[in-house]
Amino acid sequence: MATLRRLGEVPRHLLVCEKSNFGHEKSRHRHLVETHCHNYRVSFLIPECGILPKELKDLVMATGPYYFVKNLPLHELITYEFINTFVKKGSCYALTYNTNIDEDNTVALLPNGKLILSLDKDTYEETGLQGRPSQYSGRKAMKFSAEEATMMSYFSKYQIQEHQPKVVLRTLKDLQCPGLQSSELEGQPEAACSAGQLFDWLGAVFCNVDLNNEPDSFISTYCCPQPSTVVAKAYLCTITGFILPEKILGLLEHLCHYFDEPKLAPWVTLSVQGFADSPVSWRENEHGFRKGGEHLYNFVIFNNQDYWLQMAVGANDHCPP
Repeated sequence: MATLRRLGEVPRHLLVCEKSNFGHEKSRHRHLVETHCHNYRVSFLIPECGILPKELKDLVMATGPYYFVKNLPLHELITYEFINTFVKKGSCYALTYNTNIDEDNTVALLPNGKLILSLDKDTYEETGLQGRPSQYSGRKAMKFSAEEATMMSYFSKYQIQEHQPKVVLRTLKDLQCPGLQSSELEGQPEAACSAGQLFDWLGAVFCNVDLNNEPDSFISTYCCPQPSTVVAKAYLCTITGFILPEKILGLLEHLCHYFDEPKLAPWVTLSVQGFADSPVSWRENEHGFRKGGEHLYNFVIFNNQDYWLQMAVGANDHCPP
């Protein structure tokens, strides 16, 4: 019975998949990217590609910087000067650094100027904050991502450091890729893989899992879903840091134009992962950790401008938007 109870406690996960076209007037790709605020990793995979086009590589290298500010009083984020310098003049995002949402006080700043607080039980009972940052005098180390170039001078009286995102470029050889058809989101036996199968396969590729399904492997017996094709080369780019939605949207739009000239690749993917300990996922949707803190999305971009959109959240979140 104890085992059955523990099985009942296995966290549920939500994966929502939909399809559309970038040229459709009701396509919501731009809105979805813009409202997923706190992003720490962006990856894109291009089959049948050995060298990254210069324009795309330049865009990748221009995704930073972001900033760490130590011992920052939260009331600094609601001052008239801060709002006028950053919030009203451009996009500014902030998130507490090195805090766990299920254990610590966690704070997030949205580009509309709203400050989201996730308070641990002890702090809430002690102060009676009810989410009002002006009454919370705690100091936090925070990471910022903003278009403004004045971040260093504005926070010069605090310990502030500028960081650049980490970029890893890899060429994958003889990669077995699922066969996809843009019109078949749920797949077709012996003809096309489903969106769910692609999602699992991408996770394995990003984690550098061997897809050979060797019988003596004690790490993974996962193999590529069928039908599949082997591509001689595929290009995988991973950017890790604190990445603005505006930068991600630029990458997405550039990948949409990847097929303006004929390419061997039938599709490319763009995957974005949010910080596990962000108090929100999309827009102002509450995000929790507990047994799983994922909130992420993935675009599969086809050469006819169709796309699949996959959105995933963990145990405590509501259905993605």
